[in-house]
Amino acid sequence: MAPAATPPSTALWTLPNVVSMSRVLLAAGFIASSGNGERIALVGVASLTDFLDGWLARRRNAVSRWGALIDPLADRAFVLAAVTSLLAQGQLTWLQYVVLLFRDLLTAIGFVVARLVAWLRPVAFRARPLGKVVTALQLAALLAALVWPGLLDALVVLIGVLSVAATVDYTLLLWRERDRALKP
Repeated sequence: MAPAATPPSTALWTLPNVVSMSRVLLAAGFIASSGNGERIALVGVASLTDFLDGWLARRRNAVSRWGALIDPLADRAFVLAAVTSLLAQGQLTWLQYVVLLFRDLLTAIGFVVARLVAWLRPVAFRARPLGKVVTALQLAALLAALVWPGLLDALVVLIGVLSVAATVDYTLLLWRERDRALKP
């Protein structure tokens, strides 16, 4: 018999959550820095914290509702800050900028719609593998823009295709969850 699942904690100031929140400071550091070497290091540290927060939460049994919210918001803050900085400095085109943020924009719109439309019942939102792949590729695209600009176009196309697939995946999951919640 499998052990009962431990309900997520409501604690805010856990080590995994602090690690997630550090990406907001790393985003500010990316904006403030101007050298490629510094920015490469910041992308590397942000990538490490993105892996480390989840690993720590599972290892310490510190999965929390706050962590489920903070982690993706910290990811989005870092990517938005970095992509906007690169656009402002001419290292990205407007089209690359839009494609790199496409999934994040649609996710934000979906969240707002789900909160504003009364008949949409709230459901638990979980990270999906395809969404994690898009985030990892966004970080890879940041590195490409800084180190290997020749790879950037191919990564942007891949991110665009996978962003559409991830958006469809999340939408279908949410509708299935809502249908399941409505059944007696």
